[in-house]
Amino acid sequence: MASDSHAPASATEYITHHIQNMTWGQLPAGYERADGHVLEQATWTLAHSAQEARDMGFWAFHLDSLGWAVFLGFIFCFCFYRVAKKASLGVPSKWANFLEMLVEMVDKSVKESFHAKSEVIAPLSLTIFCWVFLMNLMDLVPVDLLPEIAQWISGDPHLYFKVVPTTDPNVTFAMSFMVFLLIIYYSIKSKGIGGFVGELTLQPFGKWMLPFNLILEGVALLAKPVSLALRLFGNLYAGELIFILIALLGWWQLPAHFIWAVFHILIIILQAFIFMMLTIVYLSMATEHH
Repeated sequence: MASDSHAPASATEYITHHIQNMTWGQLPAGYERADGHVLEQATWTLAHSAQEARDMGFWAFHLDSLGWAVFLGFIFCFCFYRVAKKASLGVPSKWANFLEMLVEMVDKSVKESFHAKSEVIAPLSLTIFCWVFLMNLMDLVPVDLLPEIAQWISGDPHLYFKVVPTTDPNVTFAMSFMVFLLIIYYSIKSKGIGGFVGELTLQPFGKWMLPFNLILEGVALLAKPVSLALRLFGNLYAGELIFILIALLGWWQLPAHFIWAVFHILIIILQAFIFMMLTIVYLSMATEHH
């Protein structure tokens, strides 16, 4: 729900504020900040506007996305560790049954889609599904709740604070980049450097079309991590934006929020499953010999 206590002057300002990350980076000496203050020396600080965040350049960090991603990853590890530690031959708890069903679902997906042998793919797939799901799940938290708590704790009514890590392309591209590195690793491990280079240069049209083959296969290879990252980011960002727009409806937002949240639950689960399945398929393709 939207609150009127620190409401921006317009709907545009409200939306802009909610889609801006808490960015921490360095501003150069002599920089004039959003409040008119001029820095005497280069300073690491939180951005007070979207322009300041852009001016911080590449070495700027989205503290909210990083913090929530790490925290939710810890929650995932803690839950599975507790269940595994308490596992016994007796009657399992409902929570243990649920996690066992989850593990069996992921294990079945790996066996059906990954055709090589690896002890890493199943744990990796389980981690991806649960971690992405938890990050997506934050989209169901009321859009103003956690940001206003953060503003109250910090004493800054204009503090930027996003709570859905997968609406940050830096997070989704970081995950897809790691999948890309695994694709390269398994390709070289299965076929050797010569086989991997041969796949990129000698197909589909043979050695006489080597440059054209390299362009086609190179684009296909690079499209995998890009599609992974943008698909997850686009779906979750759109969902978050709809929640923000609904929050502008005043008291009419309550039924609209409920209807969209019910539908969005399917998107949250589906996007986590798609990210996991595409990772399995891409790694399976990397191990296949042509």
